[in-house]
Amino acid sequence: MLLAIEQGNTNTLFAVHDGEAWTAQWRAATHSSRTADEYAVWLSQLLAMAGLSLGAFDGCIISSVVPQSIFNLRNLARRYLHVEPLVIGENVDLGIPVRIDKPSEAGADRLVNAIGASVVYPGPLIVIDSGTATTFDVIAADGGFEGGVIAPGINLSMEALHNAAAKLPRVAIQKPQRVVGKDTVGAMQSGVFWGYIALIEGLVARIKAERDEALTVIATGGVASLFHGATNSIDHFDPDLTIRGLLEIWRRNRSAR
Repeated sequence: MLLAIEQGNTNTLFAVHDGEAWTAQWRAATHSSRTADEYAVWLSQLLAMAGLSLGAFDGCIISSVVPQSIFNLRNLARRYLHVEPLVIGENVDLGIPVRIDKPSEAGADRLVNAIGASVVYPGPLIVIDSGTATTFDVIAADGGFEGGVIAPGINLSMEALHNAAAKLPRVAIQKPQRVVGKDTVGAMQSGVFWGYIALIEGLVARIKAERDEALTVIATGGVASLFHGATNSIDHFDPDLTIRGLLEIWRRNRSAR
């Protein structure tokens, strides 16, 4: 049984794979100071509710964009799961070429998404991941990571708007009924939601024009479901893209361990 840990700047996902399917998933707020012991207490309770235990695992894979957290996540695997984890970025064979000027700078989450997408969808692809940041990554027909675009995430933009303008409230992100808001909340929701739709449509169009080829667009990430159906620029919404990528990387490296 495999425990896959995917840690972003905002949330950390723990997912259980029994060899045939994903059987459980849980999310926790990302705190870089959280210790291995704290993770173990929290995770053991959730596992018990699912009829599992920390001793049920024979593998663990970790992808994190928070370097200071990797030490504690690794200790969680070593102390409580009694396995040596596979950590993305540490002598892990991804099985794909990374065609950017400094491959070491590519975020673990972006590379994992590239693999998760290429397993299911024929390339070339654009993968849009809507999280703390909104990333647009180009995946070649052979699965290679070609680079991409990084923009502020929608929640980050909304929070910045509230914090920087004294009279603007904190509002929920949702699709407004109209583009032109009739009050402050409606105007803010429209600006952020339709502004991000315009961002997606504009960058997808520019990437396709620059590449001069047909690309399939896959959306994933925490708030990507908000955009699915609101624009024709997104071909597929796939919430399991990242954990699928982690499972594929685990399978590719398992024989070498």
